[in-house]
Amino acid sequence: MSDLALEELSAIAAIYCGEDECEVLEVSDSTSCERVRQIEGAITETEGISFRIQTSAKGPLGADILLKLLFHLPIGYPSSLPNISVSSEQLTRTQCAAVKGRLLEEAERHFSQPMVHELILWIQQNLKHAVERAEASVCSGESTLSTDGPEEDGVWIALLRLDHMRAKGKYVKTVEKWCADLKLTGRLMFMGKMILILLQGDRRSIKEYLLLQKTSKVDVDSSGKKCKEKMISVLSETKAQAAHRRFQAFEVKEYSTLGELQNEFKAAGLAELFSEFVLARWK
Repeated sequence: MSDLALEELSAIAAIYCGEDECEVLEVSDSTSCERVRQIEGAITETEGISFRIQTSAKGPLGADILLKLLFHLPIGYPSSLPNISVSSEQLTRTQCAAVKGRLLEEAERHFSQPMVHELILWIQQNLKHAVERAEASVCSGESTLSTDGPEEDGVWIALLRLDHMRAKGKYVKTVEKWCADLKLTGRLMFMGKMILILLQGDRRSIKEYLLLQKTSKVDVDSSGKKCKEKMISVLSETKAQAAHRRFQAFEVKEYSTLGELQNEFKAAGLAELFSEFVLARWK
């Protein structure tokens, strides 16, 4: 991670120092370890920096809109553009996607320069216009979602495995909220010590889910302290086929036997997924 990125993170943390305004999720340990330790909450796990900013801006009707902006600065930042996720309980998914799209457009204007603070200031000043643009696009039949290649269109299926859940109640509610926010359907499946998450939805939403899953403090460690999910495995991520049944909602289910779990996969037309990634591992 470059010195520029670490300097920017230090500045951001100093500027957005109020309660819940800035949460550092991950900081790579590739360089400047001593400086990383000085940033409260920093966790050295993966390449790059991930942090969440909570801020507010005026919406179309003049009301204050609370925004949660998740930034991931890759190892080559600022020569590589940041990844950005936008969420708000006061905006629709389409509006959040439009805000994200406008932020990415603005990021390109600052390419090769530290840009996060500029992007935050920009959206604070331009949220109203970004939301109005989304509404105008919907009325005209245009899409405000980021465009993927043809191979990423349509419904995708991801199968994830978790090693354990210590704070099960809180963990389950968090997963349910993420899926609702991202319009993902599927199952959170428990059978004995086996924990699987089966997701269906567009690939961009699945990618955002995985980012949240890996960077949020969703569980607790053996001492009861909040911690991030370190023991998640992506068993499969594939485009849905015609034979695959679309789940209508995201549900939490518990199974007594492997046969019951297998029937769930069969009912969804995913028998081959069960055989390859579940039965082969826990036969």
